[in-house]
Parts: sequence; structure tokens; C-alpha cells
Amino acid sequence: MGSENYKSLDCITTADIAALGIPPGKADELHSQLAGIIQSCGAGTPQTWHNISKYLINPELPFSFHQMMYYGCYKYFGPDPPAWLPDPGGANLTNVGKLLEEHGKELFGSKYVDPISSFLDFQEFSVSNPEVYWKTLFGKMNVFFSVPPECILREDPSHPGGHWLPCATTNPAKNCLSSVKRTLEDIAVIWRDEAEDEVPVNKMTLKELRASVWLVAHAIETLKLEKGSAIAIAMPMNVNSVVIYLAIVLAGYIVVSIADSFAPNEISMRLQISKAKAIFTQVLQLKGSVVELSIKDTGIHDYLDRVVEAQSPMAIVIPSSGSSFSMNLRDNDISWQSFLQRANDSKEVEFVAVEQTTEAFTNILFSSGTTGEPKAIPWTVSTPFKAAADGWCHMDIRVGDVICWPTNLGWMMGPWLVYASLLNGASIALYSGSPLGSGFAKFVQDAEVTMLGVIPSIVRAWKSANVTAFYDWSAIRCFASTGEASNVDEYLWLMGRARYKPVIEYCGGTEIGGGFVTGSLLQQQSLAAFSTPAMGCSLFILGDDGFPIPQDCPGIGELALGPLMFGASSTLLNANHYDIYFKQMPVWNGKVLRRHGDVFERTSRGYYRAHGRADDTMNLGGIKVSSVEIERICNSVNTCILETAAVGVPPPGGGPERLVVAVVFKDTDKPILDLSNLAASFNSALQKKLNPLFKVARSVILEVDLGTEVFPIRMERDIVDKLKSFCLSSKEKEEISLEERDACL
Repeated sequence: MGSENYKSLDCITTADIAALGIPPGKADELHSQLAGIIQSCGAGTPQTWHNISKYLINPELPFSFHQMMYYGCYKYFGPDPPAWLPDPGGANLTNVGKLLEEHGKELFGSKYVDPISSFLDFQEFSVSNPEVYWKTLFGKMNVFFSVPPECILREDPSHPGGHWLPCATTNPAKNCLSSVKRTLEDIAVIWRDEAEDEVPVNKMTLKELRASVWLVAHAIETLKLEKGSAIAIAMPMNVNSVVIYLAIVLAGYIVVSIADSFAPNEISMRLQISKAKAIFTQVLQLKGSVVELSIKDTGIHDYLDRVVEAQSPMAIVIPSSGSSFSMNLRDNDISWQSFLQRANDSKEVEFVAVEQTTEAFTNILFSSGTTGEPKAIPWTVSTPFKAAADGWCHMDIRVGDVICWPTNLGWMMGPWLVYASLLNGASIALYSGSPLGSGFAKFVQDAEVTMLGVIPSIVRAWKSANVTAFYDWSAIRCFASTGEASNVDEYLWLMGRARYKPVIEYCGGTEIGGGFVTGSLLQQQSLAAFSTPAMGCSLFILGDDGFPIPQDCPGIGELALGPLMFGASSTLLNANHYDIYFKQMPVWNGKVLRRHGDVFERTSRGYYRAHGRADDTMNLGGIKVSSVEIERICNSVNTCILETAAVGVPPPGGGPERLVVAVVFKDTDKPILDLSNLAASFNSALQKKLNPLFKVARSVILEVDLGTEVFPIRMERDIVDKLKSFCLSSKEKEEISLEERDACL
């Protein structure tokens, strides 16, 4: 939806407002207030919208009125209208604002003006002066090292990413449990289980969290695993998984993060790649729309056998919340209760953290590969501090904040949430259940969440069902969004639920440990757009010749990153890191740029917008997945299928991609034309063998003249591009006629 469908603000009448279902008396009052704002600020300026969003509209008014105000204000503004403006007084109270007010003159001399005016200078400084920037930031965040680094960055021509914090040792979990920023009685974790929405939220103090982590760490030691061994977690994001995660890191082992929504064979693959010696998993009961670990389809024996296969690590099996454990386990497996009893003698006894060099591994996460096997990406001891620094700088996470982000430890935002919250003295807020319903919306209210992280698919579901109605989200200071492309209209709605608090768009990668482009509370924020490279990151848009276009010019192309990024990966377990990220990349100022793979646009007003992947990777519900992985499963659904092409299609107006699967049959004279059954078959196979969260929006049958040779249609990029264009123009159609399809192809 765009401003062309709306009147400019100075043309709106009381009758127009009343036509939206607003009572005449209230409509007259709103129109009178609007007239006063127009008289003061004009009919179409950012300050006009700032005053409208702050003083005129509220969550109780129909969203159609919000749209009338926003689109009417910016009817003649052009691209990238700001949906939120920083307030000078509030800007000085942010983490970065305070830092700049204290050190701005020292860093920039007479060039320094104020936090808002000097923000971009500070971002550029963070790239050009890493030694000063990171030393200052570690001081502000109270990061401590058992052995301080010799320097912040040591560049090395043979190592494009450089060596960060050489010779330093620390433990990020120990930093999380520190009481330097807060007291032991401060709340560290807040949670609630689904279907217990009328029960007060559960709370765990820092003292209780620390004792729980120590106990689990002591119990892990009884397993007699070699230090540095990999231990997997395939669980929902709940208080137990957070405790287990911190305990593994504290004790000097490596977490293998696996999303519990994956099918057993996908979990098994990740265990084998990581060589995990043990796995923490949870028996879940079907409750509402909670996604569970396929145990409902089989017995625990069968499930664990299918997961571990030949790898055969021991499993520590946790019962569902509030239930007792009554299952028979395999001989080498352990129930959660028995596991904890191993450390009974160590209750309340401090576990001495294992301090490691900053290049040691703490976590192995998985990102989609282009060959069907996921890339195994190690996070080092340094990476958690990159995640926390992004939260400190860009989401302005402070001591006492409450941070909620529906996610899982299998995705990078799970560990990010743990570190960005605890390392900054904030509380983690966890809801054990579906984030799509009103129960979650009530939890956000009851937990008094101050920073709410989202993915666009969740926002779309909230808006469609209006789940936030009757709940007070006014405690929220900002939203953050990642994982998918956002939709302007849906995010206007989201901001309106919290009286127009800003949305900080956040884009990065598992291999980066955080973001490379994002937003800031010191800049104007435009909907579905990024306002700044992340601190310490430089961005380059490659032109048609493969080299960067001028950094201050608008343009669109594949994105490349400056190679010197604190916390970013320097190795992969199952692929050549240099080949994937640096091989055949252009050199800029003597440094080879780092490949990322997204197509980005820099707009005329200096914002950045994402335009999807440049390779065969797509984004489904915030989960990055290769088309190869999907096609491998879809090809085996029916013996009549010759080849499939999986395509992520963004809807018109932006927003999350929809999965379309195109099919070529072996016998093109007798194609299967029941598209709904075909899509259902694909869905069933994908959800059983890959991930139950994936869904095929539509299947399309292609008639391709194969001649005497057979080419996988995935490789026929011109066909895929035409398919994307056709699907975009036919977004509302559930079935596609042969005539329409032939006209397209």
C-alpha cells in the first residue's frame, strides 16, 4: 500500500476520519488536533509525522487511521520517509549518546557536535580506529579478561580477517554471570509456559542463575569428556537450555547448536559434522501449537536411535515442563534428574571457569550451504562480545532492560539473545510456546519487555489476528527485526502497538556473530530499511564490473564486506573458509573484500535495503536454507518427477519470501495437474525430513522441451527468473492455468 491511495493531510476532513468507523465526536476532536499540528509543522514533514505519532494516534484507534495519517503525511515526500525521529534529549541518554558526550571532543575535537549529528562520524571511526573503539567499548561494557590482549587487532596478509585480541584469555559465560553491573538479586531470566497465561511470570535472579549454571557444569564434568569436546543442545529456547548453554561454555566445552524443529536425520547430520560427544534434548508434550522433537511420532528409543545413528553420543533427556520423567532410555543415556544428582555434592559450589584464548571455539552453529550440507560455523571466545556490542550500540540494551526475541539456540539469534542480554546487564524474557498467539502478547506485557525482537513472518501473523489487542506494550523502548525482508505496512502497524517506538532493522549472519547493517536510536529510521553499517563494519556494493561503486552513491548490487570485522568467522569445519568468503573477491585499499551473498541497494537518501540472495539460498520464516536442500527432498516425492526447482518469491510490497516449487515430470504428455495435492506432498516430505516449519505456498508444473539431454531446471536461471516474475504478478492465485503458465514460459 502506498501514499498514492491517500489524501494529503491538509485535504483530510472530519467526514474522512469518521468514515473509518471513528465516532463523529472523536473524529472532530482528532481533526482539530491534526489541524493544530499542520499549522505548527506543515502538512508533510518528518516533524509533522513525529508529532502525529507522539500525540495524536494510539493503539486503540483503528489502524486505518494510522495509515491515513502516515501515508497522508508523506504523500509527496518521496522514498524512505522516516517513521521515527530521535529526540535530542533521549539521544543523550542512550549508551552511544553517553559515550559520545563523554568522549566526543576527545575523539573528534572541534568536529564533534552532538550524538545525533556526529553518529556517522563515530561509525566511521569504529572502522578506521579499531584499537581505540574496542578498548573504549569493552570498558563501557565491563568486559574482563584473565589475561589482557596484547593489542586489539594484528593484521596478517595471509589471514584476511586479521587476528583479534591476540594472547588474551577469558570466558564469555563467566562474563555473563558477573555481578559487576548488577546485584546478585537482580532478575536475570523471566519466563512463562504456554497455557499458563494467567499465572504470574517466573523469575530467576542472577544468584539463582549462577548456582544453576555451576551445578550443570559440575554435572558435565562427571561425564569425563575431554576438554574442548562438542556437546549438542537440541531443545526449545527455555530456562533449562539457557542454563545448559552457559554451563557448557563455562566448563570449557563447545556447544553444538541444533534447532529442535529439525527432523531426526537433519539433527543426526549436524551431530556427525560436529563430532558431538553428548546431546541435551527434551521430551515435549503436544501443547497448543508448540513444535516438538518428532517424539510424538515415535518412542524415545526410536527417536534417539534415529538422531544419533552411528555417531551414538549419550543423550541427557529432559522431561517437558512440569512433568515427571517416566520413559525407558537406552543404556548410555541419562535422565535430567539423574544427571543433576551426579553433582549433588557440588550444589552452591562455585565452578571455576575455564579461561581460553579468544580464538578457541565456544559454539558450532549451522548455516545453509549451497551443496545440500549445512556449513558448520564455529563461534570463538570473541564472537559473544560482538553480539553483545551490537546490542549495546544499536538496540541500546542497558542494565535493567528486559529483552525478548522468539528464537532458538539452533539459530544465531538464540546465542545472540543470551549474550546481548546478560553481558549488558539485562534480563532474558522467554516464552515456552508459540509466539503467534495472544498468550505471547500478554507475556510481553506482563514481563514488561523493553526490547522486543521479531521476524516479519511473526509480525504478519500478529497483525492478521490482531493478537495485541487489549495488551499494553508501552514498556517497549524499541523493536528489532531480522531474518527476512520487512513489509512497510506491517511494520507501521507494529510500531503503532507500542506508541511508535522505533524498529531497528538488523541484518547479519551466523558467520559474523551479529549484524553488518542495522539501525540506530541516534538516526532517523525508515520502515523496512537500514540506516547504518554496524559498528566496526564497512559495506561495499559491487557494480556490474565486480568492483565497489562509490560508497556515498546510490546503487544496487551484490554486497561485499570489509574483511576486518571483530567476532567474524575465520574457519569452517566442513568447507574451505577462504574459498567461500574471499576467493575471487575484489581488492579495495590493499585488502581483499569479504563475500556475503546478499543483493543490497543504497538509496538516494543513504538508507540500505535488502533484495534477497545472489545465490540459490532463500529465507523461509527467518531460516536460511539452500534450494538444493529443498529440491533433494521434493525430487523424491513421486517417481514421476524428473526435477524440481525451489524458488523463494517475495510478495509485492516486500515482506517474507514464499516458497514456490516448480516441477518437471518425466512424461511431459501426462503431467500430474492436481497442484494442491502436489504441494501437500511436498509439505509433508519437507516437514518430516527437513523442518516442520517449512511450507510450500504453491507448486507450479513446467513443460520444458528436454530434447535428448536432461538439465536440472534449477540450473536454468532464466526459467527461474521468469518463474519469480510470474509468481509475483499472480500472488493471489492458488492455481495457475496452463495457458497463463505457457504465456509466462
